[in-house]
Amino acid sequence: MRRCSTAIVGAAETTRLGKIPDVSELELHCDAALNALEDAGLRPGDVDGLAAVGEYVGLIAAHLGIQPVWADATDVGGCSFLFMVRHAAAAIEAGLCHTVLITHGESGRSRIGARNWHPERDGLFGQFELSYGMMDPTTMFTVPFLRYMKDHGVTEEQLALVPVIQREWAARNPRAYVREPITVDDVLSSPMVAWPFRKLMCCLVTDGGGAVVVTSAERAADMPRRPVYLLGSGEAVETLLIGPLADLKSCRAFRVAGETAFEQAGIRHDDVDHLMLYDAFAHLPIWGLEALGFVGPGEACDFIAERHTAPGGRLPTNTNGGGLSYTHTGMYGMFALQESIRQLRGTAPAQVQGARISVCHGVGNIFEAGATLVLTNEK
Repeated sequence: MRRCSTAIVGAAETTRLGKIPDVSELELHCDAALNALEDAGLRPGDVDGLAAVGEYVGLIAAHLGIQPVWADATDVGGCSFLFMVRHAAAAIEAGLCHTVLITHGESGRSRIGARNWHPERDGLFGQFELSYGMMDPTTMFTVPFLRYMKDHGVTEEQLALVPVIQREWAARNPRAYVREPITVDDVLSSPMVAWPFRKLMCCLVTDGGGAVVVTSAERAADMPRRPVYLLGSGEAVETLLIGPLADLKSCRAFRVAGETAFEQAGIRHDDVDHLMLYDAFAHLPIWGLEALGFVGPGEACDFIAERHTAPGGRLPTNTNGGGLSYTHTGMYGMFALQESIRQLRGTAPAQVQGARISVCHGVGNIFEAGATLVLTNEK
């Protein structure tokens, strides 16, 4: 794909975030979609491409009155929306459609109209990992990260510093679900969930959604909002299970996605003004910094402790408060993407002054997938 050949021209979250017990998942999709279309100055009839996960694309199309000629229902967990931006850009450049709407809606907390999920006992996961106590992200993330902690000498105090700094960013964001300052002691005294993860090291459980509108750079020039261009992108998958991981201390998919995106964008790490790292759990920003090459293996904890990712640091990271403090419906990637767009538009509550390049990195289904977008406001 050509650099900056496509642009995000509409972006918005649901009208409400947090506890929304009176709105179904389908309605959250539609609320976010209509908000994003209004942001782009478009109507549903202007859309000819639709992408969504968690709800049937055809159902969303019918509710919005859209008749797409191109659709994408990629489901690789929380980074699906980053995959979809990449896929939409390819489809637009290939002439398969002109304007793509990507939606997310999830009733993660209230479970209104939500699909049930149960681990498959007769599948590979059920046969080889469920019997050892692995059953959800809280338990599946632990074993690899314990190996990381042992080999790199990382302490629980270092891990606890991640949510503390995330909360500093959340304090600047009126939409953040929790904003009160916390300390390392607060984190370490919070209830144990699955060692080494304590409650304040785990993401929120909220309701909400978001949507973006993608079109060609040529069409974007006529839109009311300042376009955010796709400079580079990468995607990769590895495994749904822990056992097949090539390296317990990292995820190959994260690394491959990042390398592909940086190479396509033609940028160096020093060019990045702003970074969003999917943070379903406190260790993911540590892994993200290393997978994307901002630091070497085992160096991320010191980098965070030196406050490079904190307010005033040289690499502002997760500036909305992240999945640990802002919101986390279950598929957080859409919200990381929204914050990258806000930063490049200059409308973020905790605005990074002069931000030109933002990198947004997503994680999906534990170790199954990774996706990286390099976005810019300069064509």
